[in-house]
Amino acid sequence: MTVLLLRLAGPLQSWGDSSRFVNRGTRREPTKSGVIGLIAAAQGRHRVDPIEDLTRLVYGVRTDQPGQLVRDFQTAQHWQEPNRDGSVGSLPLSSRHYLSDAVFVAGLEADSALLEGIDEALRSPAFPLYLGRRSAPPVGPLSLGLRPGTLVEALRAEPWRASPVHQRRTKTPTVSLEFVRDALPGETEGEVVRDEPVSFDPERRRYTWRTIVTERPVEVDNLFARAGTGFNGEDHDPLAFARGA
Repeated sequence: MTVLLLRLAGPLQSWGDSSRFVNRGTRREPTKSGVIGLIAAAQGRHRVDPIEDLTRLVYGVRTDQPGQLVRDFQTAQHWQEPNRDGSVGSLPLSSRHYLSDAVFVAGLEADSALLEGIDEALRSPAFPLYLGRRSAPPVGPLSLGLRPGTLVEALRAEPWRASPVHQRRTKTPTVSLEFVRDALPGETEGEVVRDEPVSFDPERRRYTWRTIVTERPVEVDNLFARAGTGFNGEDHDPLAFARGA
């Protein structure tokens, strides 16, 4: 088999699997339905188009930089449709949760022909891409390219993809990264979530259940710590990118 690896990073991400009405939560890692939606957008599929080929992908994700959970408390008003007495009607208050400054490495296992097409689409997407919500665009290239072998092998072998600043701030020479994946046939132990998309059609959006297995954490080397170059605040230059540093 072949595996396509993605780096999912941005100022904000939000990956809901059970959000309802005014309280929109997020999981601590990207959902399979969210990543399939991102791929469908990159390929130029519309919400009513079939996605059966994408649902056959075997999915896993590694948390390289967990980020912080933040809440956006929102208010809104019907400014175009005032009440009969001239006052402005208010919409229900809502809370939307995000992961701030997080980085994930997601893996998709399938035959090479399907993954090559996905890889090409992610490098030149047909529609704008976002990390769970339209207010959360990705930072940097999404595709890390194709890897031979299985999903577990690829995610265990991939170097640490956290930001350089996060790596410098982490002082331990070895870092444990959380890793979850789709359950294999016959595996029944794990978390069951309604996160397998059937259709993104706005008139009849449907999801089914999948089992998430928590793998043994991935141990990676922190080269900054081993070299004795930990972050002390003095080596951070926020304008380095503008000078090409």
